[in-house]
Amino acid sequence: MYFQNDSQLYSVIGKNIKRYRTAAQLTQTQFADKLGISLSYLTKIESAKCDKSMSLSLLNHIANTLTIEITDLFEECD
Repeated sequence: MYFQNDSQLYSVIGKNIKRYRTAAQLTQTQFADKLGISLSYLTKIESAKCDKSMSLSLLNHIANTLTIEITDLFEECD
């Protein structure tokens, strides 16, 4: 996988987080609580225009909470 810039990378990650979260039937509030992050931070992460960098630790925590592989967060899908 190749991302032309950080904006594209963050957008793909955010879309995937939202997709897997909704598939797990979790609201943003429920998911933010499980992750121990603020609702506003999760909202920004899931936004199509996300400009927030995320730590690998947070990405790992998100993947573990959703019971997916961390690499699933980087896959481009429509």
